[in-house]
Amino acid sequence: MKAEEFEKKFDEGKEDIVNDLDLSTARRANQEQKRINVDFPSWVVESLDREAARIGVTRQSIIKVWLVERLKAESASNPLNGDAASGAR
Repeated sequence: MKAEEFEKKFDEGKEDIVNDLDLSTARRANQEQKRINVDFPSWVVESLDREAARIGVTRQSIIKVWLVERLKAESASNPLNGDAASGAR
């Protein structure tokens, strides 16, 4: 199918276009995972574990959520520094 045909099909909204896509190769921009190691003092790990248990999530989840929240807040308060939350440097 040519791009023009696909766009027309999408724009008209009469047909489902999902079957025309190869979702096995689909990727979300800036969402690929990258593993890092971070060393924290034991009191920080213990505090993270207590807070994670309190709200019913894993330590990794709470770290991710808190870091993303902070990056978004910093980006919003310092727009000239670029969008740190989206991975811009």
